[in-house]
Amino acid sequence: MAEQNTPGDTRYKRVMLKISGEALMGDQGYGLHPPTVQRIAQEVQSVHAMGVEICMVIGGGNVFRGLQGSAQGMERTTADYMGMLATVMNALAMQSALEGLGVFTRVISAIPMDQVCEPYIRRRAVRHLEKKRVCIFAAGTGNPYFTTDTAATLRANEMACEAIFKGTKVDGVYDKDPMKHADAKRFDKVTYDEVLAQHLGVMDASAIALARDNNLPIIVFSLDEPGGFKGILAGEGTYTIVQGKK
Repeated sequence: MAEQNTPGDTRYKRVMLKISGEALMGDQGYGLHPPTVQRIAQEVQSVHAMGVEICMVIGGGNVFRGLQGSAQGMERTTADYMGMLATVMNALAMQSALEGLGVFTRVISAIPMDQVCEPYIRRRAVRHLEKKRVCIFAAGTGNPYFTTDTAATLRANEMACEAIFKGTKVDGVYDKDPMKHADAKRFDKVTYDEVLAQHLGVMDASAIALARDNNLPIIVFSLDEPGGFKGILAGEGTYTIVQGKK
C-alpha cells in the first residue's frame, strides 16, 4: 500500500470537497441562504488561490431528499431523480458565487441538461481541472439508489483526486454525536473498516468501501470553522483522517 499523504503535504494538488445541501441553508430550515453560499465560496476561493485543483459535489437535502420522499409514499426512483435535480440547483448557486469571486467554474451534470450545464465527460472534466477551473459535479452518479457521498467518491477516483475533504458541522469523526453527548471522543485517525464496523456515519457504506478499495483518504473537518479548508491544506486545524491504516 502506498504511503498516505497527510494534510499540508504539497503532494495534495487535486482534491474533492464534499458538502451537504444542508450546509447551504445557514440557519434556515430550507433552501439556500445566499450569505452562507458566499462564505463557502470564499473558503473554496482561498484554497484555489493556493494552486490546488478543486472538484466539488454538493448534496441536495436542503431542497429535496429522495429517501424522505420515498418514506412519504413517493416511488423511490422518482424521488431520487428529484433529489438529483436539487443538487444541480445547488451547484448552479455555488458556481454563481465562485464566479463572482473571479474563480472560473464549470457545473458538470451526470444527467444531460445542456442549456444549464455541461454533460459529464471525464476527459473534458480533467482538462477543466488542468486549466485551474473548479468543477462542480451535479446530479449524483445519474442513477437512483446512490447517494451524493458515493458520487463524490466515484468522481474523486475518476478525476485522480488525492483526497476527499468532507465538510460537516463538527471538526472530525466522533464515537457518538458530539451535539448530544458531552463525553463524545474525537478520532485523529480512523480506518475505513472501523468506520464501517462502528457505523461512525462519515459517509454511507458504498462510499467508504469505494474509497477503501482505491486507497483514497477522507478528511473530515468543520465547514463552519472560518479558514478551516485552507488551514488543513496548510497543515493546521482540527480534523479526522479516514485511511487504510492508522
